[in-house]
Amino acid sequence: MHKIYDIWPDIAKDSYYASFLQIDFKDVTHIVFAGMGGSGAIHDVFLSILSKSNIHVSIVKGYHLPNTVDSNTLVVTTSVSGNTAETLTVLDLAKKTKCKLIAFSSGGKMKDYCYKNKIEHRDVPIYHSPRSSFPVFLFSMLKVLEPIIPIKKHDITESINNLKIMQREISSNNLTSSNPSLDIAEWITSIPVIYYPWGLQAAAVRFKNSLQENAKRHAMIEDVIEACHNGIVAWREKSSARPILIRGHDDYIKTKERWDIIKEYFEQNKVEYKQILSVKGSILTKLINLIYLLDYSTIYLSVMSGVDPTPVTAIDFIKNRTNSIY
Repeated sequence: MHKIYDIWPDIAKDSYYASFLQIDFKDVTHIVFAGMGGSGAIHDVFLSILSKSNIHVSIVKGYHLPNTVDSNTLVVTTSVSGNTAETLTVLDLAKKTKCKLIAFSSGGKMKDYCYKNKIEHRDVPIYHSPRSSFPVFLFSMLKVLEPIIPIKKHDITESINNLKIMQREISSNNLTSSNPSLDIAEWITSIPVIYYPWGLQAAAVRFKNSLQENAKRHAMIEDVIEACHNGIVAWREKSSARPILIRGHDDYIKTKERWDIIKEYFEQNKVEYKQILSVKGSILTKLINLIYLLDYSTIYLSVMSGVDPTPVTAIDFIKNRTNSIY
């Protein structure tokens, strides 16, 4: 797995500049992204990218389409394996509406279904596992959806260039104390409680998922502002959990203020915490670099714990017991 992570920047660049046919849908005012696990994490990034646009975005991690789907809706279904039961169900439901529709997978049942029903489909290669394939799917989708996604090419280039810089710091070629991913892995000795600002939710969710899948560790996430109205109270009692603060380089001024207050509270109550700061740049640059940094820390943590990050036997157990019509 680490060999794939070592070349994430190259995968991202090659995927964006690959010869994928772009879509040509008009009058899209609503996009529904449907996918689970690693695919769902990709959609969380799109939600952040589109958060300040005029396009309404819905994220589906399950079996149901929103009732608001209409002829101006684009439904995007993503399944790295092509065999995800929930996403196949959404794809079938979407076909029965008047929406615009496109699917992304590495093949499987999704590809067969799309070809049979003349639905737009893009065949994206898988690298090792769905979670390791994050950059190839994200940047391939950015390319295909470019005509309707309001993102500048400069932001794409910037994000890839920053990935290259991060690569030199965190890859397996730098197993020294200067490796920030290794430092994070060494710090996680108990259950992490991951705090994030609203715009960086995608990075926090992905970090939690990767801790669970790669390192086989429990993890919790909380929006930092919402936590100030509930979750912060739990730190009054001694706990083996430890907070991690994922901060944006240019968070909203009131969010910065709240970070300072929470840090003050932790310090007064002798709660040891760790801060992780995003790089400068667009929201895409911030998110993809945080995800790279944090994902690699979960691989280092798995190795340090004597755990193979690749197998996900519990997920396999559930999939094998899940009835599907596909």
